Amino acid sequence: MSDLQITIRENGSLRIDEAIPLVDHEGNVITTPEGKPYSLCRCGGSSNKPFCDGSHRTNGFDGTLAAQKDG
Repeated sequence: MSDLQITIRENGSLRIDEAIPLVDHEGNVITTPEGKPYSLCRCGGSSNKPFCDGSHRTNGFDGTLAAQKDG
């Protein structure tokens, strides 16, 4: 089993902590920071999609209900 982890940050981005390949809907690989963690936008306001640029801090994004636990 892998130790790869994606963290849903409260009212923020999705934090990718390992070198997980990122692929678009057509199967094209999206370049990510080599050997570094990266964050993906959840609020839709980033000017650098799919990556987070911190827009969630000023655009009123509320992600508290977006992540739900199973069961």
